[in-house]
Amino acid sequence: MRRKLVIGNWKMNGNRAGNTALLSGIVSGLNDFGADCAVCVPAPYLAQCQAELQGSPVAWGGQDVSVHASGAYTGEVSAGMLVDFGSRYVLCGHSERRAYHKESSELVAQKAIAALAAGLTPVVCVGETLAQREAGETEAVICGQLQAVLGVIGADDLAKIVVAYEPVWAIGTGKTATPQIAQEAHALLRARMAQKNATVAAGVQILYGGSMKPDNAKELMAQPDIDGGLIGGAALKAADFLGIIQAV
Repeated sequence: MRRKLVIGNWKMNGNRAGNTALLSGIVSGLNDFGADCAVCVPAPYLAQCQAELQGSPVAWGGQDVSVHASGAYTGEVSAGMLVDFGSRYVLCGHSERRAYHKESSELVAQKAIAALAAGLTPVVCVGETLAQREAGETEAVICGQLQAVLGVIGADDLAKIVVAYEPVWAIGTGKTATPQIAQEAHALLRARMAQKNATVAAGVQILYGGSMKPDNAKELMAQPDIDGGLIGGAALKAADFLGIIQAV
């Protein structure tokens, strides 16, 4: 039985005072809802998360990672640096990184490898645009993005990743894939992983990342292959984030 996982992606938001209030609200409102939860925050706030979340049920992590362990790569953050601040997770290949920073699926795969080597759990993000969906390319796009990672890791490492399906057309638009549409995509992704190792694939958490909110989370997470959410805007309000976790 896969345990549900809800990860908040703060994107480029936050300040020290606001973060304290948000994290305090999340921690104080958590009960045993049967789900794991985490926040992926801008790198400057990792130390704050470590200080305020250590010993709590809330894990934390980064939003991106370098393929390099160290060196002359100004502005980059290595996996070892994330680990140094107690991180458990790191996002790899978020749709905004792919779109705005032109990250290729091959680069995303190398980032996942770097994360795994450091003991982090990479959250491998995949998703299609509206144009790609309307052209009937959803399966080719999302399975191709995932295959770039599957092609360079072994079955042991497959058990150590999380996958997040982000329909790009549903991020920040207010549009949400119906539970049926989301389930179809998640099932495709699990089937692709099963081609590598069916037993391991059955245990990999696949998160939905397209405008999940408290009022639609329960129906989405009731689908057999939707194991939680990668939450954007709703993760910036403690009540909304807790509402999604409670929907489990």
